[in-house]
Amino acid sequence: MIPAPFATRVETLRAAMRAAGAEAFLCDHAEMLHWLTGFTISETFYRGCVLPLEGDPVWVLRAIDEVPCRAATWVGEVVTYADHEDAHATMAEVLKGLGVTRIGADFTSFGFTAFTRDRLTELVPGVEWRNLHEISNRIRDVKDRHEIDLIAQAAAIGDGAMAAITQGIAPGMRARDASAIGANHYLVNGADDYWVGPISIARRAAQGRDGHGMGFLHATFTEDRLGSGDILHVELVPRVRLYSSRFMRSISLGAPSLEDREVMARIAALQDAQFAAIRPGVEAREADAVLRDGMRAEGLRESYPNITGYQLGIYAKTPRSSETMVSLHPGATWRFREGQVFHLYTTARGLALSETVEITAEGCRRLTSTPRRILVAGEDLAGGHQAPRP
Repeated sequence: MIPAPFATRVETLRAAMRAAGAEAFLCDHAEMLHWLTGFTISETFYRGCVLPLEGDPVWVLRAIDEVPCRAATWVGEVVTYADHEDAHATMAEVLKGLGVTRIGADFTSFGFTAFTRDRLTELVPGVEWRNLHEISNRIRDVKDRHEIDLIAQAAAIGDGAMAAITQGIAPGMRARDASAIGANHYLVNGADDYWVGPISIARRAAQGRDGHGMGFLHATFTEDRLGSGDILHVELVPRVRLYSSRFMRSISLGAPSLEDREVMARIAALQDAQFAAIRPGVEAREADAVLRDGMRAEGLRESYPNITGYQLGIYAKTPRSSETMVSLHPGATWRFREGQVFHLYTTARGLALSETVEITAEGCRRLTSTPRRILVAGEDLAGGHQAPRP
């Protein structure tokens, strides 16, 4: 018997397989492997799990990974290969053993490369590939309570890390010093690892020239030292059992200017309006427009080329760091559903604000709880003390 919650997930996938006319599904997408089987591993060598319409699934992976796989997965059959053997040939033998030819795959999976498709086509006589387009991300968009609880745990770690960075950062330190503070908090408080997230100095001189002022969001570390009046951009992405929460804040070195405080208040109000517009059944593009159009109408952004949010969930070792297939933009006609979780974010004039939110029956609930304003270096958020204002 397949244990909960995997039984529901298997049946959901099998329903999609039936609709596509697939007799089996080849799962090689890192995050979906975890969602479907309880285990995932980096693609140092090709690996995957085959789920037939009838019968038991089969994991295929390198022999060195068999022990952790068996410890984590409910899948009983694990087929392995030595590192010098052909991983695709091993997978082909499993597929041939099922006696099926119509095999489903997600052609957008990073694992299902052109080489993988062509090699398996060569090795499995008569195979007909059925493309279950983007299913690896879209099938996971509604989270169960256990998944949401893990994201909430990550959110609490993120809030604590933001408080530690805010209190610990000071003039003369670097962005990497803020990251070190965050990494320590992550590891001490139960996060999976020490990947903190993008942290950079959002210098006023570098902003505004492109009309959207987002150049600081994904900046890499430099040896620049923080000085009085600088704004430190902090985006935190802690994971708990691979489930991630995310949120952004701007930390001012010294009391923030009146202009910066006013800009942040306007950003927060517009994003609050977006939150209020989100509820099950609403089209994503409607909620996107509330923020996107409002930011431009108020002159906070000249252009808005990016999405205003994307779904959160499992993050394994893949080439990407965000799940943007389910995201908020002007062309997003999908509708919100209860149980989805998103990172909703916006930026303007070198300032950033974002939250991890859960979609509930009533609307949009924040899982991150750090104050929605410019933070001030040295203030004690954990103790509830506010930094003095001019």
